[in-house]
Amino acid sequence: MNWQDKGYLLSLNKYNENSSIAEFFTENNGKIVGIIFGSTSKKIKSYLLIGNKFHINSKLREDGRLGYLKVEIDEIKTPVYLENKKKLFCIIYCMNLIKILTVENEINMEIYSLLEKLFKIIDFDNWLVEFLFLELNIFKSIGYDINFKDYVVHKKINGKPKYVVDSSQKIIPNFLIDKKIIPENEKDIYSGYSIVGDFLDKTIIKPNNKSFPSSRNDFTNLLK
Repeated sequence: MNWQDKGYLLSLNKYNENSSIAEFFTENNGKIVGIIFGSTSKKIKSYLLIGNKFHINSKLREDGRLGYLKVEIDEIKTPVYLENKKKLFCIIYCMNLIKILTVENEINMEIYSLLEKLFKIIDFDNWLVEFLFLELNIFKSIGYDINFKDYVVHKKINGKPKYVVDSSQKIIPNFLIDKKIIPENEKDIYSGYSIVGDFLDKTIIKPNNKSFPSSRNDFTNLLK
C-alpha cells in the first residue's frame, strides 16, 4: 500500500551508513515511521531537521517490516529559529511531546492543527504564554483535559488576589485561570510551566509508564 501525505518531522535516528529511521506526524495518517534511504546525502541532510514540514511518499512492505519513505521539503520551519535558543528548544520539545504521546497510524487532526498553530504563535510577543495553552490543548486532544479553576479558591495574599489549590495551598498563576489576565512577570510564567509540567508528569507520563521528556526540562530551564 502506497500513499502520499504532508507532515512534520518528529524524530530522526541513524539506521545504517546511508539511511535513517524517521517519525513524522502527518495530516491524514497520524504518526508514521519509516526508513529514509540516502538521508546522509547533502541533497536532503540539511533539510532533515526536527520540526520541518515535508511532502511524504510512503511505500509499505508486505513482510510487515518498516516501510520506505521518500521525502521532499514542503516548508522550512526550524532553521528560522536556530539562533533563538528558547524558541528552538520549544520546537524540539513540542515534537518530542507528540512523539511520546501519540500512537502510530492514528489520525488526530487536532494535533496536526496544533502543530500548524505552533509556528504561528511562536512569533507572537506573548508566545511563551500562548505555547503553554497550546501544550494544554495537546494534552486535551489525547483525552487529558484540566480546568485549573475547578481546584482553586480565590484568596487575597499580601493584598493581591490569588488562586490557591485548597488541598495543598499551592498558588496557581492568575493567567492559568483567566486567559484575559496578563502574567505579572517572567517568574509568573515559569511558575505556570512548573504547574503544567507537574500535571503532565503525574497525570499522563507516570500512569502510562513513560519517561518524562528531558526536552521539556531543557526548554523550561531557559526560562528561569
